[in-house]
Amino acid sequence: MSNPSIQSLIDSGTNLYLDSIDPTLVAQNLEWGAVGATSNPIIVSGLIRSGRFDDLIASYMKQGQDDLTICWNVTDELVREAQKSFHGVWQKTQGNAGWVSFELDPLLEDPAINLPHSQRVSQYIELGKKWAEGHDNRMIKVPATPAGLDALEELSASGVTLNVTLIFTMRQYELAKAAVWRGAQRRASLDQFKSVYSIFVSRIDQYTADTCKQLSADSQGMYGILNAKRIWAANQAFWKAHPTPLHQEIIFASTGTKNAADAPWKYVSALAGSDIQTNPPDTNAAVAKSGQVFSRQVDVLPSQAIMSELDAAVDVSDLEKVLMEQGVAKFVAPQKQLIQTIQEKRLALA
Repeated sequence: MSNPSIQSLIDSGTNLYLDSIDPTLVAQNLEWGAVGATSNPIIVSGLIRSGRFDDLIASYMKQGQDDLTICWNVTDELVREAQKSFHGVWQKTQGNAGWVSFELDPLLEDPAINLPHSQRVSQYIELGKKWAEGHDNRMIKVPATPAGLDALEELSASGVTLNVTLIFTMRQYELAKAAVWRGAQRRASLDQFKSVYSIFVSRIDQYTADTCKQLSADSQGMYGILNAKRIWAANQAFWKAHPTPLHQEIIFASTGTKNAADAPWKYVSALAGSDIQTNPPDTNAAVAKSGQVFSRQVDVLPSQAIMSELDAAVDVSDLEKVLMEQGVAKFVAPQKQLIQTIQEKRLALA
């Protein structure tokens, strides 16, 4: 059953994705009109802890699988199930929507392991090909770290559909898009070429709240939106000049608000009208209950005064450095927690 507020968001031009692969949430969001989903270790760990997949884990244990193998097999199975739910959308849109993202091993970026750069790159390429093989509506998530960026061209050339994640700045986006496009041009055909670029929004406003306290009330909490809109505009311009059969889109990610004073749909509203929003379940639920009517805002910039104040206050290179350090930590820790969750589940089911 459709929801008026979510339908207005979709009608504005937004492709609504769910930041979860929980089967119950997938079913609800499909009814609302969601056309895709994404996964990560936090989501998978939560599903395992729920106890709803104990039989699946027990079956892997009986096969003698170790914790790490179970971790990836459970993740693969959960993503497969979500892919089945969205496969009809993928078919209907001929590959423009209906995708589910699968995140490659975050431990490749673990500073404690400290893999050589070349080994990280080769592992991203190997794992990307492995987990993409045989899937027509699975995207492979690769972070915009130095090693992730260096793996993109080869993955793209190999036909892997990519979701480049952990992007905070125009610099990262430009490097990612250029690498993906170089790889795409090495393909025999561009017919199935699809790529998306996940721009994190609310984390940027957390950064300015911490480091740019001099900003006026009107400007504080606006840089994440301005940054995302600028990258969206750059993406629109590039692909208009380099047209492809399928849409190459921005994903507006990290759209859940962190400031309790903000409406839960602050970023949803500000970025409505084009490309993809991958929203947390609570954000989509809040939108559904909001009674709001959403309209296209993605190409409406803040006032010149606000943009000038933000540009003068924000050190973009420091922003990228700080948020990438935090991002990698938030990338690695949940994967370690997921493996620990498997260990705990093994003991409980033994």
